[in-house]
Amino acid sequence: MDTTMKKLPAKPVDRKKQVVHWLIAIVTIIIIVWSFTGINFGGIKATAGQIAGAIFSGIFHPDWKYVYNGSGEDLISQLWQTICIAFLGTFISAIISLPFAFWAAHTKHKHWYTSRIGKIVLAIIRSFPEIVLALMFIKAVGPGSAAGGLALGFHSVGMLAKLFSEAIENLDDGPNEAVVAAGGSKFHVVMFSTLPNLMPALISNTLYRFDVSIRSASILGLVGAGGIGYPLIIALQYRQWDRVGIILLGIIIMVVIIDWISGWIRKKLV
Repeated sequence: MDTTMKKLPAKPVDRKKQVVHWLIAIVTIIIIVWSFTGINFGGIKATAGQIAGAIFSGIFHPDWKYVYNGSGEDLISQLWQTICIAFLGTFISAIISLPFAFWAAHTKHKHWYTSRIGKIVLAIIRSFPEIVLALMFIKAVGPGSAAGGLALGFHSVGMLAKLFSEAIENLDDGPNEAVVAAGGSKFHVVMFSTLPNLMPALISNTLYRFDVSIRSASILGLVGAGGIGYPLIIALQYRQWDRVGIILLGIIIMVVIIDWISGWIRKKLV
C-alpha cells in the first residue's frame, strides 16, 4: 500500500448551517423556559407523602375479589366491554373509511383539488378528540358503551382513511393497467386489482388502529362512555386504591395481549 498517498482534504465546515442549528437550539430553550412561567405551582402539599404511600400500597396490594364475581360489573366484564367498544368502533369505521380513502388519494383523480378536498375533510374529522366526541354522543344516545363506540368510530374514520389513502397512493399501477388493457372498467380495476393488492395494508392499518382504540376506549369510560374507565374513575374518587391497582393491572395485561396478537398478525401480512 502506498504510504505516500495524500490525505483527503477535510470537509469544509458549513458556518451558515451551524448558526442555524444554534439559533434553533437557543430559541427552543427559550420557549421551554418561558412555558414554565405559565405553570401555577403552589408547592407540594403536606399530605402528599401519606397519599402517595396509600396509592402505592393499594396498587401493590390489589383487590383480587374484583377480578370476577358474576355481577357483570367486575373487572373481566368491564375489560370485555372495553374490547367490544374498540372492536366495533374500529372495524365498522374501517369499512366506512374506504370511500373516503379513494376520495383523498391523489392517484385516483385527474384534478389535484379533488383529493385535496378529501384530505381537508379527513383532517377536520381527525381534529375532534375522542373525549369531545364521547361527550357529544352521550348527549345524543345517553351514557354507556353506545356513545363510546360511536365516538371511536367517528374519530377512526379520519385516521384510517388517511392511512388507507396513503397505501392507495403507494400501490403499483402495473396491475391496474393490466386490467384496463384486458377491457376492464373502473369497477373491475378496483375489485380485481386495487383491493386485492391493498388488502394487506388495510388489515395491518386496521389492526394498528385497533391497538390505539383499546387505549382510547379505556379512557372514554372516564366521561361515562362505557368500558373500564368508569369503574376506574369511581375508584379514584372514593380513594379505593386496591381497586385502582387491580383495574390498572387488568388494563396493562389487556393492552399487552392485544398488542402481541395484532403485532403477530401484522408480521404475517408483511
